[in-house]
Amino acid sequence: MTEPVVPEQRRELHVVDVRSGSFHVHGSGDTSGFAGLRREVAMPGATSRPFGGWFDEAADALFERLHAADIDAVEYVVVDRGEMTMFVRREHLLAVGSILRDDERLRFEMCTGVSGVHYPHDAGKELHVVAHLLSLTHNRRMRVEVTCPDTDRHVPSLTSLWPSTNWHERETWDFFGIIFDGHPGLTRIMMPDDWPGHPQRKDYPLQGIDVEFKGATNAAPDTRRSYS
Repeated sequence: MTEPVVPEQRRELHVVDVRSGSFHVHGSGDTSGFAGLRREVAMPGATSRPFGGWFDEAADALFERLHAADIDAVEYVVVDRGEMTMFVRREHLLAVGSILRDDERLRFEMCTGVSGVHYPHDAGKELHVVAHLLSLTHNRRMRVEVTCPDTDRHVPSLTSLWPSTNWHERETWDFFGIIFDGHPGLTRIMMPDDWPGHPQRKDYPLQGIDVEFKGATNAAPDTRRSYS
């Protein structure tokens, strides 16, 4: 796949957190001198046109269809490290996905994965859902990203457009607690059904969790499999 030539652009960074100390530890009485360290956790902000390469062609095709339908769906576009991400308002996710899949100028026939991210300090946008799209027709890749607040963890399911997202959305629910509305069977896929919490959230405790696997037994030492 030929990489698009992306012109040098100026963009503002979106700061989602400010970390202090060597390991982001608070109240430890650190006297090593590292406690004074401050580091911003920043994500690329909106990219201005021209995006470069086929990115402008794809954006034009999408915006043309959205404008015709009078849908204000895209918050902003990020082009960073030769990759394009469309930040879409969650209420319009299915409309955008349908255009990206079906328009002959786009033809993103496959969604190769859905993943979650937790930014606890990004007020009102603490949870992100990222869909990774692939066009077999045009040999191109694009990301679609939506956000939701921790107080309203709902995002439309993409299974009606790309059935392959079924297990990916279940995993994202399992690990981040994001609820995919319209999913045919949103149940845990990695953790036990009665597991408390969602382990890949930043606020999930790293230790001190009582683990109980109901009905599990430990085999006697002399009956365990031996590897030699």
